[in-house]
Amino acid sequence: MREPDWQSEDGDIKLYCGDCAAVLADLPEKSVNCCVTSPPYWGLRDYGTAEWEGGEAECDHTRPDRQGASGERATRTTGHDDIYRDLCGKCGARRIDSQLGLEATPEEYVDKLVEIFRQVRRVLRDDGTVWLNLGDSYGGLAGGNNGVPPEWQRAGRGQSRVTKIRAAGTRTKDLCGIPWRVAFALQADGWYLRQDIIWAKPNPMPESVTDRCTKAHEYIFLLSKSARYWYDAEAIKEEAIGTGGGAFGKVLMADVAAKSGAQARRYERPDYREIGRNRRSVWTVATQPYSEAHFATYPAKLIEPCILAGCPAGGVVLDPFIGSGTTAEVCATKGRGCIGIELNREYMELAIRRIRPAIQQGPDDALFKQAKRIEQPLLIGE
Repeated sequence: MREPDWQSEDGDIKLYCGDCAAVLADLPEKSVNCCVTSPPYWGLRDYGTAEWEGGEAECDHTRPDRQGASGERATRTTGHDDIYRDLCGKCGARRIDSQLGLEATPEEYVDKLVEIFRQVRRVLRDDGTVWLNLGDSYGGLAGGNNGVPPEWQRAGRGQSRVTKIRAAGTRTKDLCGIPWRVAFALQADGWYLRQDIIWAKPNPMPESVTDRCTKAHEYIFLLSKSARYWYDAEAIKEEAIGTGGGAFGKVLMADVAAKSGAQARRYERPDYREIGRNRRSVWTVATQPYSEAHFATYPAKLIEPCILAGCPAGGVVLDPFIGSGTTAEVCATKGRGCIGIELNREYMELAIRRIRPAIQQGPDDALFKQAKRIEQPLLIGE
């Protein structure tokens, strides 16, 4: 088994630097409770992980017709779309890059994700779930700027850049439907597609478009390995509107608590709340700014329900695209372990800096501090 490139003192948080498919292949079978992740979106960004083989060492591998720009204009217009994608036309060097998202077509991207999630399925317990966050892209010039204003496209040291891939077989302005293509492909590959959850953004990224609405949502897909799986609905209940106590409430709860089996044991848990309703499938969560270099970070509040519902306290969450470390940070504050994989070593360093304070702070609730000593009931799906 491969040793982690970094781990917390107690070994609960482990980070690996490398291609996620290769790292996953080295992890033991059925060793994680759930997977919470957001892969790089198709055609949107180049995260700067490419290396060049052969050719001339001093060559910049930039297309000649793109050179000469300087100042503010260069900052805004020069990106990884200006660099040869496969073979340098000037020195003949070959580009070697295993990052996801720069495939020539949506089909190639989907196929690659299906292969990666076959490895995820191998390391996932039989009662495990996947919570997969995906955004969409437009066709023709894949990604392009997707209506994003120029000032949002700037990239400094260690940052991703907006990329523009000439996507074969797609029409300009066509929405590619990438999230649903991936979801249906995973379903066809054997996963149970349990639910689509809408991430509604009250503060979406502005777009310079006038012939459609500003995009203000993304998807989170809940997938399971088996028909019966761990799912703790109690941990993510919403406040019920108009629900009170009183005699009726007490009688009702006494009746419910009298049930036998796993459900009855649930009411003895410290995190049980008598008042609440089953969580709805539209989650309104504001995007969260991140001051460091990594661009694509989902907010901690978005994935907290995924981790609480999908992984028992003391269990292990997998994120094969850990990026700046949000998943591991939330796991540290919720009494869960985490295995994270990141291709870009610079981003992994960002993740470590972000995770350390969360580890030092420890779990944010007395329940999670006792996580490994609390007997957990087996909660299963339909």
